Amino acid sequence: MKIMLVDDSRTIRNIQKKVLGELGYTEIMEAGDGVEALNLYKQTTPDLMLVDWNMPNMDGITLVKTIRQTDKNIPMIMCTTEAEKTRVIQALQAGVNNYVVKPFTAETLSEKINQTLAKLQAAKS
Repeated sequence: MKIMLVDDSRTIRNIQKKVLGELGYTEIMEAGDGVEALNLYKQTTPDLMLVDWNMPNMDGITLVKTIRQTDKNIPMIMCTTEAEKTRVIQALQAGVNNYVVKPFTAETLSEKINQTLAKLQAAKS
């Protein structure tokens, strides 16, 4: 499974990569902002995206909305420090499949990934 990490913090991406590696995911792509992510997405469509909210050049919400215009199926999980209920609702309305508040544990991330993939699999059935 190809997973794209979209976060302007290299440290956060490294932590996510470590956690994903512990969960058995090894095919990881990285982008430092929404513009870079969009270009990378067009070149190599990932199977799952973990997207930060607050980034320079293009924020996560804009990235999600842009991708959703042409791809309704790619699983996207918002991974952000934005914990307010209104923000969660805004992200879900934009098209994310799930939401994780930083900092998170490997167990939490694993649970959110599994929930997201299970929901999408059930929807296909």
